[in-house]
Parts: sequence; structure tokens; C-alpha cells
Amino acid sequence: MAKNKYHFNPQTLSMEPERRTPLYWLKQTGTYVIGGVLIGIVLLFVFFSFFPSPREKQLRRQKEALESQYVLLTKQVDQMQLVLADLQQRDENLYRVLFQADPVKRDGYNSNYRVAYYDSLADMTNYQLASTLTRKTDILERQLYLQAQSYTEIVGFAKDRTTRLENIPAIQPVLNKDLKRMASGYGWRNDPIYHTRRFHAGMDFTAPVGTDVYATGNAKVVFTGWKQGYGNCVIIDHGYNYQTLYAHLSRSLVRKGQKVKRGDVIALVGNTGKSTGPHLHYEVHYKNKPVDPRNFYFLDLSPEEYDQMVQLANNQGNLLD
Repeated sequence: MAKNKYHFNPQTLSMEPERRTPLYWLKQTGTYVIGGVLIGIVLLFVFFSFFPSPREKQLRRQKEALESQYVLLTKQVDQMQLVLADLQQRDENLYRVLFQADPVKRDGYNSNYRVAYYDSLADMTNYQLASTLTRKTDILERQLYLQAQSYTEIVGFAKDRTTRLENIPAIQPVLNKDLKRMASGYGWRNDPIYHTRRFHAGMDFTAPVGTDVYATGNAKVVFTGWKQGYGNCVIIDHGYNYQTLYAHLSRSLVRKGQKVKRGDVIALVGNTGKSTGPHLHYEVHYKNKPVDPRNFYFLDLSPEEYDQMVQLANNQGNLLD
């Protein structure tokens, strides 16, 4: 039997039993139900805090795996940036210097033009990881793009450089390893016929009539025939603003428009035109102006031989044309 509850009645000054109306029982029931629900919620929270669900366990494992992958990717990106920095250093201070190329414009590597995009990643899961790695990979992507462009340009320079080296004059026009055929060089000399001072625009090589004359670089023949003062001559165009002239020939062995390579025999030494003896008069022209041919024997002479050739070329006498 449930014990009765009493309350004090001030009117009768006595203790009277409480009436248990339906409202009373409703309040009692509501109190127990609410208390039970609150206790259940607390118990569920405690349970799931210490005992995660399988889904939570899976998500935690995925998060840990992502964090580990992020650390690994960050190290790889940092390593790639170090390698790229080394490539950039070589590019600027070696490759582009060798080919006399302008430095690559690398402005904007760390520009903030994508800051808004990076900040928008804040709404994504694992924002800090995604944002940091995205910044690094974005900068690396732009660096690699510029570096690839630079190397493409350098390859073009290398190909052009190879062609240029094959084309420009680089050997003596006659066999002259012992330098005994050097007669006179470039500069002011005494004219052997008019006995006046005049500028000698080339170099003279003594040789018997019929001696082979060689193209000093890859080129295209642009003239064969007679020129006043030069006699029979051949002019070949090497490209890159270079031309060479071979004069006083006994015979030309090439025709206009023909392509020749360095070392090809293009003519024979003679004694035609304004000449006092069998010899080859050889000129190098750069941008349509004669330049000193002695600067164009770098494939033919050692430093010692070059010094000897310079002394012989400075000879004031023995001008043959």
C-alpha cells in the first residue's frame, strides 16, 4: 500500500491527507518521463563518446590516413621545389649564359591572385590541409610551366647554335698547317702595283696554281665569276650575316645557288685579276663589311699557331694584289 501524503490545513489547524487528482498523477508521470529521457540522453552521449560507432571509426581511420598522406605529399612537394630551384639556378647561371639569352621573367611565383580561391577552401573538410597543399602545388605548377618554357627556348638556342657553329667561317681556305703560305694580312698595306697606301680587306695565301680552295663553313654560293680587281672569284653566304670571298682563282668548281659544306673544295688557286703572283685572296664579311679573317680560324689553329699566324698577318710587305 502506498503511503498517504499529508499537508497542513491552516483553516482547521490540522494535518489532512492530500487529494490525488488526475492532474497530480499527470505531473508525477511527466516528471518521471522527462527525467528518464534526460538520463537516457546523457548515457547515450557518454556511451558514444567512449565507444564510437563503426561509421565514426571508419571516418577516423580515413582522417588519419589523409593526414599521413598529406605529410608525405608535403615532403615530396618540398623536395621537388628544391630540385626545381637547382634547375632554375643552372638555367639562369649556366645554360642561358652560354647561349647569351635573356633571363626568364619569374615574377608572380608567389602572387596572391588566388587568395580568394584559397580562402574558399575554408568551407571544405580538412581546410588547413587542403589549402596548404593546394598553395604549394599551384606554385609548383606555375614554376614547372615557366621552366619548361625556358628549356624549350634553350633547346631552340642549342639547335640554332649548332647550325651557327657549322655555318660561320672557322678554318683557313687553303691547307696551311705550317703557316708558310701566309703572305699578308688584313689592314693598311703598300699596293704592289700603284705603290700607294691602301686598305687590304682580306688575307693573302701563297700557293701554286691549281691548289685546292676550301669553303670555310657551310654556306650557299651566291656569286661565281669575274670581279674587277679580284679576277675570277667565288662568294658564298653562310647565313647569320656572314659571307666569304675567294679571289684570283684559276677555276671555280661550284655554281651559283649550290650548297656547300665546310671543307668542300670550291675552287682552285690562280693568278687572275690584279695579282702579282699565284695566291688566294680571302675575305670575311659580316653585315656587308669586311672583318679581319684571322679571327675565324678557331677550328684550325692551336693558340701557339694562332700567335704565329697573327705575327705573319701583320707583315707589312709581300702584298700580292
